[in-house]
Amino acid sequence: MDVCFSAFDKDGDGFLNLEEFDDICKGLFRNDHGIVYSLDNDKLEHLFKIFDTKKDGLIDRQEFSTCWNKWIKTIIKPKNVFLIIDVQNDFISGTLNISNCSARQNGLDVIKPINQLLDTVNFDSVVYSYDWHPIDHISFIENLPLRKIDSSSPITAENAKLFDTVVFECCPKIKQRLWPKHCIKDSWGAQLYKDLKVVDNAMKIYKGTVSDVDSYSVFWDNKKLSETSLSNQLDKLNITDVYICGLAYDICVGASAEDALSIGYRTILIDDCCKGVDVDDITKTKQSIIKKHGVVVQSNEVKAMVDGRDRRPELGYKLAIELEKSLNNIH
Repeated sequence: MDVCFSAFDKDGDGFLNLEEFDDICKGLFRNDHGIVYSLDNDKLEHLFKIFDTKKDGLIDRQEFSTCWNKWIKTIIKPKNVFLIIDVQNDFISGTLNISNCSARQNGLDVIKPINQLLDTVNFDSVVYSYDWHPIDHISFIENLPLRKIDSSSPITAENAKLFDTVVFECCPKIKQRLWPKHCIKDSWGAQLYKDLKVVDNAMKIYKGTVSDVDSYSVFWDNKKLSETSLSNQLDKLNITDVYICGLAYDICVGASAEDALSIGYRTILIDDCCKGVDVDDITKTKQSIIKKHGVVVQSNEVKAMVDGRDRRPELGYKLAIELEKSLNNIH
C-alpha cells in the first residue's frame, strides 16, 4: 500500500490529487493485452470524492488505506461465483422448450460454453439453480381455474392464453405471466440437462417452491416476500463478483442479475451462455444491467476477468458506489 501510494504521489507532497488518482485508475482498469479502459471525467471525479472523505480535494495516506483495502485489493483479486440458472430439461426439450418461443433460441446452445468455463476457469464457487414447482403452481396456465382473476386484470380467465399476463385476486394482488406446466419438483423436466457438467461441491438453489408466488430470481421470489439462502451463503464466502448465465435470458437470468446488482454484487452477464424467450426483452435485459453498472461479456473474456487480469471500470465504479453507501451509513 505504501509503495503504491508513493509511486503515484508524483510530486511527493504526501497526498494524491485528482490527476494522480487518475493515474491509479489507468493502472487499475486495463487488461493484459495492454488495453487501458477509459473512465469518463464525471465518474473519475465521483470516485475521487468517495475516497476523499475529508472533502479537502486530496487523498491522504489514511484515506488511501480505505481505498486500498476496500477497493483496489478487490479489483485486483475478486472473489467470484458462477451462477448457472435453470439449465433444465423442460426449458431445452420439454414442456417449456424455449426454442418454441418468439426468439427461437435453442437452449442446447448454452451447454458447450458453460462446460468450457467450468473446465477452464477457477471460480471460487459454483451455483446451479432449479425451477422447482409444486403441481398447483400459480404460473401454470393449466391451474388458471384454481384462483380468482382480479377485476383489474387486463385479460379475463376466459380469454387468457399461454404467455399472457393476468392479475390474480390476492392480498396483495399478484401479476403473473402464464406458462405451461414445467419443472415440477422431482420430475424429469426439472432435472439439469444430462450434458451439463456438474462440478463437485457446487451449491444447489431451488426456487419457485411455493404454490402462490413465482420466483424468477435465484435470490428472491417475485414479490420479495422471501429470499433463498444464496445471498447469505455468498456473504460467508466473501464473494464480490457474480457471473450469471443460463435459461431463460430475459426471465430468470435477467431477474437474478437485477437482484445481484441491487444486493450490491459486481455483476457480469455472460451473453453467449444465455438463451431467451423474446428478442426485445433480451435487449432490454442487457441494457438494464449495463445501466446499473453491470457488464455483458462473452465467455472467452471470463477467465481473465476472474483471474483479475482484465479489470473493467464499470465494475470498479459499482464497487465504489456500494462502498460509498456503507461509508455514509457509518457516518
